[in-house]
Amino acid sequence: MKRIVLACVLLLPPLVLSGCQSAYYSAMEKVGIHKRDILVDRVEDTRAAQDDAQAEFVSALEQFRTVVNFEGGELESVYNDMQSAYDDSEAAAESVSDNIRQVEDVAEALFDEWQGELDQYTNTKLRNQSAQTLKETKSRYHALHTSLKRAEAKMQPVLAALKDNTLFLKHNLNARAIGSLKGEFGGIKRDIDRLLAEMQRSIKASDQFIREMQQ
Repeated sequence: MKRIVLACVLLLPPLVLSGCQSAYYSAMEKVGIHKRDILVDRVEDTRAAQDDAQAEFVSALEQFRTVVNFEGGELESVYNDMQSAYDDSEAAAESVSDNIRQVEDVAEALFDEWQGELDQYTNTKLRNQSAQTLKETKSRYHALHTSLKRAEAKMQPVLAALKDNTLFLKHNLNARAIGSLKGEFGGIKRDIDRLLAEMQRSIKASDQFIREMQQ
């Protein structure tokens, strides 16, 4: 099924990508995989992406620590390692954001479908029960989404700071530059620590959402 989606993405213009997603959901439903299942899978994927991002940001911080503790050797090599660590962090952050967008897409499709199908009930009691479950599921999702977006927002300032310092080192490969970067390390470490803590809260929220959806 992933090949079908990829083909759509490659062949269709952006304005009709939502139609491609709809075709994907319909195809999956025909084989017994519903939007609810896809939502859980995508939350799990986002959780995994956040795990990877945490590791990359920790690695970038350690590489920055290596730079500010530089005591001699090939400074060009140190810069290359720092650039590589930044690139990996940026890619990991993009993966998190992409996964969040995928979660948002299927959640919107699920809730729109669910809301629309409430009008198909003839049994008022069952309709009311379904409406209540929809309301509760939306509430759980809203809490998760808020946590995901809060963690996502904290990634960009960290990336910006890492990029600034990487660029500075690139154009100032000397001991004086290392001295300047030492003053930046504390602030970046503090921001990364806050980011990691926010990501941990988001991961816990994902775990809770997944458990509740699978009950």
